[in-house]
Formats: sequence, C-alpha cells, structure tokens
Amino acid sequence: MKILNASDAKREFGDVLIKAQHGPVGISRHGKPVAVVISAAEYAQLEALKEAHLKQAIEEGIADLQAGKVCDGKSVINRLRNRVDA
Repeated sequence: MKILNASDAKREFGDVLIKAQHGPVGISRHGKPVAVVISAAEYAQLEALKEAHLKQAIEEGIADLQAGKVCDGKSVINRLRNRVDA
C-alpha cells in the first residue's frame, strides 16, 4: 500500500484519487496512520462483506434462541465478573 503524509496527500489529491482506483492509499500525519483512501468499488465490497457478516451473526443468534441456548443478563454479568476476577 502506498503511504503518503497528509501534506503530500492534500497537495496531490487528484493523484491520490487515481492511485486509489488501483489499491488503497494510506495517509499518515506526524508518522502515524490516520486514514486510508479506497475506490468506491472497494468500499462497496467492504460494506457488502460487513452486511453479510451481520446477517450471519443474526441468523446464528436466532438459531441459538430457537435451540434454547440463552442466558439471562444477570448470569452473563456474573460470568464476566468471574473472568475479570480470575
């Protein structure tokens, strides 16, 4: 991935947009990564993947409910506290 500092990215914004069509372009500020510019097509793919993952998680949750694999909130909190205390 091509990395540019924020000043260069600002100055070369048109070029950044062209480069983003071929792959992600990282932008750093004071040596730390702050953003990544990607193409609209790649963004759409990422959003579709996130949606598919969310749908799968919801379907798994519904299946757990239907199978009776549920806990009340109090027991979940108690188990989390036991993990922290261990």
